[in-house]
Formats: sequence, C-alpha cells, structure tokens
Amino acid sequence: MKTSRLEAFSDGVLAIIITIMVLELRVPEGPTLHDLGASATGLLTYLLSFVYVGIYWNNHHHMFQLVERVTGGLLWSNLGLLFCLSLLPFTTAWMDEQSFAVTPVITYGVNLLLCAVAYWILQSSIERNQGRDGALAAALGRDLKAKSSPVLYLLGILGSMLAPWLGIAIYTVVALMWLVPDRRVERYLADHATVEP
Repeated sequence: MKTSRLEAFSDGVLAIIITIMVLELRVPEGPTLHDLGASATGLLTYLLSFVYVGIYWNNHHHMFQLVERVTGGLLWSNLGLLFCLSLLPFTTAWMDEQSFAVTPVITYGVNLLLCAVAYWILQSSIERNQGRDGALAAALGRDLKAKSSPVLYLLGILGSMLAPWLGIAIYTVVALMWLVPDRRVERYLADHATVEP
C-alpha cells in the first residue's frame, strides 16, 4: 500500500488540531492593548502548541519521503501519534485557563512526552519494516536530538513540580531545538537521487 492516503489523513488531522486550538483563543473584552494583554497567556500557549504541531507535521512529512509502503502496524503506529497530538488542544486550553497551574503544566508535559514516544514508535516501525540498512535508519543516524527530547520532557515535568514556569521554559527549549530545520532526510534524498536518462 502506498503512503499517500496515510499522509493525506495525517495532514487533515493535524490541520484540524491547529483549528481547534485557535478556536480556543478568547477574543479580548475591549479594543485596547491592555485588553489584548489579558489574552497573552492564551496566545503564548497557542503559539507553543502550534510550533509543536508544526514540528511534528514537518518531521512526519520528511520521514514519509523515505517510506515506500505502508503496513498495518505502520497505520496503527501513525494513529497512535495522531491520538497523542489530538490531546494537545485539551492540555493547551487547560494550561491556559488555569494560568499555568502546576497540574495542568505537568499534564501538558506528559502529553508532549507521549507525543515523542508515539513518534519514536512510528519511526521504529518504519525502520523495522525497512531493515537495519534501510533508508530512514541511514538518514537519521544516531538521532541524538530525538533521544534527548524525552529526557528533557521528563526534566520539564519534574521542573514543573518546583515551578510551572521552569517546566514551560524546558518545553520551549525542546521546541526551539526542533525548530532549527533538520536536513538529514533532505541530504539523504539528495545524495541518493537517481538521475533519469
């Protein structure tokens, strides 16, 4: 089975997730910048979650450039990732509405950790289907960024127990770490491109 339906479905789900998050934003009560300031936490939580969804969409797109066929296990792994990502509007809204209280910030961190684990499971499913010398494993190499992210999420969760802003700061650092474009797959595709006669 080709990857086009899986990719189209995933793109649609991620677009809906972003739409739900933006609909959760509250419109300011009045026309002044002071009124807009009252919505600042909502805008900041939306921005952070939007960046995370964008990072997952970007990496998902790149990863599937190296996948030729879809298996049942791959479909379920992908659904697991989409499920974890679909919880982001809920955890984002709760964190905003509770003004960064400890439990919602911890829950947001757990949600981010679950997304990272689900992405790793999806990536591992692809690598298992392709074999040790497969395209994805060759392109990603040691993948230190992906291996360090869950550790940082755990630190963010623990940091949130001390001070919620510490957790938010760590979650933001991980987002910034992934915001830097990851060119490994693009380089692999360029290096292994076949020239048509």
